[in-house]
Amino acid sequence: MIEDHAASTSPVRPASGRTLLRVSHLSKSFTATKALNDVSLEVAAGEVLAIVGQNGSGKSTLVKLLAGIHQPDPGGVIEVSDGSGRLVPLGQEGHRLHFIHQDLGLLPMLSTTENLDLGRPLGTRWILPARRGAEHARAAELTRHFGAAIDVRAPVARLSSAERAIVAIARALDGWRHPENVLVLDEPTTAFHRDEVGRLFDAVRRVVALGAGVIFISHRLDEVRALADRVVVLRDGRHVAEAPAGHLDDAALVRAIVGTDVRTDVRTDVRTAVRTAVRTTGPAGSAAGPVVLAVDGLGGEHVHDVTFSLRAGEVAGVSGVLGSGREHLNSLIFGVDRPSRGRITLGNDRIRTGDVTAAIEQGVAFVPADRHRLGAVLPMSARENLTLPRLRGVRRRLGAIDRRDEAAVTRRWIGEVDLRPALPDRPLATFSGGNQQKIVLAKWLRTNPRLLLLDEPTQGVDVGAKAAIYQLVQRAAAQGTAVLVASSDAKELTSLCDRVLLMDQGRVVGELSGEALTETALIHAALATGVSGQAADSTPEGGTAS
Repeated sequence: MIEDHAASTSPVRPASGRTLLRVSHLSKSFTATKALNDVSLEVAAGEVLAIVGQNGSGKSTLVKLLAGIHQPDPGGVIEVSDGSGRLVPLGQEGHRLHFIHQDLGLLPMLSTTENLDLGRPLGTRWILPARRGAEHARAAELTRHFGAAIDVRAPVARLSSAERAIVAIARALDGWRHPENVLVLDEPTTAFHRDEVGRLFDAVRRVVALGAGVIFISHRLDEVRALADRVVVLRDGRHVAEAPAGHLDDAALVRAIVGTDVRTDVRTDVRTAVRTAVRTTGPAGSAAGPVVLAVDGLGGEHVHDVTFSLRAGEVAGVSGVLGSGREHLNSLIFGVDRPSRGRITLGNDRIRTGDVTAAIEQGVAFVPADRHRLGAVLPMSARENLTLPRLRGVRRRLGAIDRRDEAAVTRRWIGEVDLRPALPDRPLATFSGGNQQKIVLAKWLRTNPRLLLLDEPTQGVDVGAKAAIYQLVQRAAAQGTAVLVASSDAKELTSLCDRVLLMDQGRVVGELSGEALTETALIHAALATGVSGQAADSTPEGGTAS
């Protein structure tokens, strides 16, 4: 069972081994938000400590504090081993912590040798070039130590996911003067095939066997059980629970991750309140709505053989951990990424895959997760962003913009989304994140889309803007738009959606709907082993998941 530490602030001492990292009373505040709240933990030599929790639980903030990207609030202390058995403040021995992030930090067009040499002095040969043969031999030996026979001259882009991770580990460990270091692995397996995970874990076990400590952050409980010695649960920025990995009780662990305040008997009240506000009755995805979107055997680099359909007025969700394919599905449908196989039909018309212009003309709209880079033109005004996707209706016969018509359209949509401040000529970059997202959503709603694709629609917005965005989405559904929401936020999916497709390893493996669609069920499906089996049990008769 899980030991509850919600009421305790003292660090839990590892069962054995010399302490290499001690975190004491660590907190981090961003204005009025406390992202990390009085967290204490320890990591010992020869130990893998797993840290688990939902998005927003504080895992990323903890990693950034350890890496020195953020500074902790007063009173928090981070201590690391100096190699002689003493713990000293992190600032004195910061190089004892080594980080491997989700993207691994490798340059794909450089070789393994070149990636390992980055930031490392290549001897004292002055102006003479480095001895490439010796460098290649050294790189091969470093990677071979972790069980990989890698062509160190080939670009890293040609390596498998596991091989790239091994290169990142080899680079992180290169130059250790003694083994009393801590390696932090932040979701390293998100892009892995299941058969590659074992190779990475073998490499990590070799690190641990040397006497190092490892912090392993993962969404997958099967990975945690396979690798970790202890597990710490973070929730709402607090260290709320801890257990030896060998004593894991999945049901109790999921409850600790989700929290005891989650309502599992009924959906959240958001859907009811919003649908009352837009004066619609009955479920948005009722059988009366015709099929708007039919996806048949869709495949690409990160998605494999996905089949489902979506009706007019229905809000469907897509759930899955990072790397499940959830974050790539909408891009394939919209045409940002080109599918390698499959068919997409909108109504009676087949969408030409890989053609964004054609998708827009056929009534498809897409709000991407990265609004700064892909969703908006921030230096342009709110007015210009609003009218950008479709200039018909605000353009004169010879192509010039009719400023009077443009102003009328802008006034209408600024009122619809409650833009604050209501200043259409201000650069979009000067608005808050929530107001920027309202404009990004409004520019597509203005086109009256048949299909609205949303990726992380409320990422980085405040509570007020989130409620407004939910209402806009449900209003569009009430008017007949089919909506597909890909989100990592389980609460968001249960608030917005009629049903949720579950993705794992690039495939749709099940579906939750009706009373089975709860926050706990979604998180458990994403975290627990055998997601496909659980999901299948929850798929209602006549469901459309494949």
